Amino acid sequence: MNGIVELQIWQFLSVYLLLFVVLGIFLKMKLNQTKKLLLSSVMMTIQLIAAGFVLTFIFERPHPAFTIIYLSAMLVFASYQVVSKNRKLNRKFKISIVLSLWSSGTLVLAMFVGVIVGVSIFNPQYTIPLGGMIIGNAMTGINLGMKTFTESIATQRNKLENLLNLGVDPKRILLPHVNQALETALMPTINSMMGMGIIFLPGMMTGQILSGTNPTTAILYQIAIMIAICSTVCLAVFGALIFGYRTLYNSRKQFVSFLQES
Repeated sequence: MNGIVELQIWQFLSVYLLLFVVLGIFLKMKLNQTKKLLLSSVMMTIQLIAAGFVLTFIFERPHPAFTIIYLSAMLVFASYQVVSKNRKLNRKFKISIVLSLWSSGTLVLAMFVGVIVGVSIFNPQYTIPLGGMIIGNAMTGINLGMKTFTESIATQRNKLENLLNLGVDPKRILLPHVNQALETALMPTINSMMGMGIIFLPGMMTGQILSGTNPTTAILYQIAIMIAICSTVCLAVFGALIFGYRTLYNSRKQFVSFLQES
C-alpha cells in the first residue's frame, strides 16, 4: 500500500469552499447559526493547528511529563465543558460528574494502551490520540445524559414533589429518570456501532488506511476503540448520574435541591 498523500496548502484551503456553500444556505434560509458556524470553524482551525505544533514538539521529544500534561489538559477542558453546560446543578453533583469523567477516562485509556496495544501509557503516539477519542466521547455522552436528566426533572418537578409528599422513596422517584438519561447518552454510540463497516467507515479506521496501514489492522483497532468508547461513555454517565442524583435529597428523604446551586 502507498503512504498517505501530503496536502499542499492550496489543496487544504480549497476545502473551505465547501464551507461557503453551507454559509450560503444559512444566509438564504436566514438561520440564526451563521455566526456560530463561522466562530466554530475558526476556533477549530486555530485549535487544531496549535495542537499540531504541540504534538510535533511532544513526538520529537517524548517524555512522560509531556504526555501527562497534555492528557490532564484534555481532562480539564472536557470537565469545564461539561460543568459549564450544567451550571444549575449543585456543587456535589458537579463533583460527581468530574470524578466520573476523570476516573472512567483514565482507567479505560490505561487498559487500552497498556493491555490491548501493549505499550507504555506514557507513549504519546498512542496515549494522546486515543485519549482524545475516549475522553471526547465521554464528554459528549455526559453532556447528552445530563441534558436529558435535567430537562426530565425540570418538566416533571411538580409531579416528583407530589410523589414525595405521598411518601414515595426519592430513589424510586429519580431512578427512572437516571435510566432514561443513561439510555439516551449511549444511543449515539450504539447506533454508530451498528452502522460501521456497512454504512460508513469510521474516522480512526479511515485515517489508518489513508496512512498505509493494512485494512485488517485498522479494523482491529477500530473495533477495539469503539468498545472502549462505549465502555467509557457508559461508566462516565452511570457514575455521574448514580452518585449525582443522590445529592438531590437528604437523609430524611427530602428533596434539598433540584437544579439550584446549594
